[in-house]
Amino acid sequence: MADDKANGADKPAIPNIEAYTVKDPELFARNIAHMLEELGHAASAWVDPRERGEISDSVSAPMADMVKTFSRVGEYWLSDPKRAIEAQTTLLGGYFTLWSQSMHRLAGEDAAQPQPDEDAKAAKPARPDKRFTDPDWDDNPFFEFLKNAYTLTSGWAEGLVSGADGLDERTRHKAEFYLKQITSALSPSNFLATNPELYKETVATNGENLVRGMHMLAEDIAAGKGELRLRQSDASSFKVGENIAVSPGKVVAENDICQILQYQPTTDKVLKRPLLIVPPWINKFYILDLNPKKSFIKWAVDQGHTVFVISWVNPDRRHADKDWEAYAREGIGFGLDTIEKITEVNKVNAIGYCVGGSLLAATLALHAKEGDKRIATATFFTTQTDFTHAGDLKVFVDEEQLAAIEAQMKKNGYLDGSKMATAFNMLRASDLIWPYVVNNYLKGKDPMPFDLLYWNSDATRMPAANHAFYLRNCYLENNLAEGRMEMGGHRLALGDVKIPVYNLAAREDHIAPARSAYKGGRLFGGKTTYVMSGSGHIAGVVNPPAAGKYQFWSDGPDSDDFDAWLAGATETPGSWWPHWHEWIKGHNDKTVPARQPGGGKVNPIEDAPGSYVKERI
Repeated sequence: MADDKANGADKPAIPNIEAYTVKDPELFARNIAHMLEELGHAASAWVDPRERGEISDSVSAPMADMVKTFSRVGEYWLSDPKRAIEAQTTLLGGYFTLWSQSMHRLAGEDAAQPQPDEDAKAAKPARPDKRFTDPDWDDNPFFEFLKNAYTLTSGWAEGLVSGADGLDERTRHKAEFYLKQITSALSPSNFLATNPELYKETVATNGENLVRGMHMLAEDIAAGKGELRLRQSDASSFKVGENIAVSPGKVVAENDICQILQYQPTTDKVLKRPLLIVPPWINKFYILDLNPKKSFIKWAVDQGHTVFVISWVNPDRRHADKDWEAYAREGIGFGLDTIEKITEVNKVNAIGYCVGGSLLAATLALHAKEGDKRIATATFFTTQTDFTHAGDLKVFVDEEQLAAIEAQMKKNGYLDGSKMATAFNMLRASDLIWPYVVNNYLKGKDPMPFDLLYWNSDATRMPAANHAFYLRNCYLENNLAEGRMEMGGHRLALGDVKIPVYNLAAREDHIAPARSAYKGGRLFGGKTTYVMSGSGHIAGVVNPPAAGKYQFWSDGPDSDDFDAWLAGATETPGSWWPHWHEWIKGHNDKTVPARQPGGGKVNPIEDAPGSYVKERI
């Protein structure tokens, strides 16, 4: 027995290869043939609209920018031969160590795990990597080697970017972003032959998963009319107005760019000041009304607010010339006119969400120039007014890329919603792109029904004039923050906005970073109450009190330094919604009898959520 132990008889054996062995070669071959047939259909769905001239791919600008960015990083390392050799030696040394460990594992020996250096510890993710949950990533020496080689190489590449001295901040930011896209795409979890879970799934089903997956791929390319429309949720499980966006109300007014919705009251008394919500037009308003349990709109109605919401049109060529001023006057201004006509009240509380908040801020500055005082308080949900720290979206905006976008929009009069959806997904590619590629097209499984991801895929187009104005004045030139934005013949200054402001950010927001929202909130001329919720751009906002999730920070010191504010802020468990409601009442808590949609002053057009929101692209 002792001799057996000495010979390694009780050491871990190489995992059984039975799960990796095809059981029915004939069926497997037939399914591979079917898979190739479906792949041909997918290829045809991609090629046909290009041959007809309906799509012209334009990837030269971003590819050229990526090559130029990485060239700047390479210049630093290659300019000094000693530095370049040291970088190569570090990588090769890591490979040799990894190879030695793998050989020990294959021999059935316990391989000593090297102690990570400080840089490796710092780079280690705070939570387990969901891409590598299958036990064979650790138990099978082959797949363990692939995972460790990937981790080693991607960590080394990240070190090249972070260690390249002399890069300006923008170039380093772009290099980090582009590298993140590449490493996410090249993960061994994304490929059939290098992912044990996919390999075993393919063997177990004799390749039927690939047949289903390629069939879904063909469907998704056809649905995108030649572009891949990646499905993230089971769209058949949801229908706007039936089981999503169902809060009762009416469309009480409409024009070329929006409908105005008023919701049915649920209380006998309501706050005298109505509430106008300005959602982003990049996505649809019903993120605030997904279902009764998650709905901020329903909750606000239940607290006694008379809620009006702008539902933006899904624009087409007719809206090409609708710019920010048009959205300010025909959207927000139109909403204020409608509210005043129905309620006979000329003071409202306004909420702006994301880019809807940026528009609201600019509109408030315009109102200050023109003497319009109908908005009494303003609340901003994850909104940027200063774009200095605007996060990864800034990677997509420079003169060259903006010129390409403007040229593309000039052809159609709008930017297709899929372009923005892809950009947003790329911000979290490891969560919002590759898991669905693997699940849908390699596992051949339909995604689960998820209302939030259904909303995320319900993209909208952007009018050419509006979107170009936004990208240039906000992301590229930061004119709103710098006092250079011009609208309605006025040069706008956020310091002219003297009304009370409630400025909500989200700690993990990757679209409107909390630091960016804080900095922008300091620009207003009145008292700004800054609050930071837990979670991200959506979950940090859509966090009903009944869920008992997350937390928020408030009452930090009055400081230009975000970190100083956060260090002195008070953390409160749960939702920020009640805190906001008390803030609103603190500025005016007068009540009046509940108001019915239309108020007898206008005839409602149709039931909420209206027809504009139901148009899909």
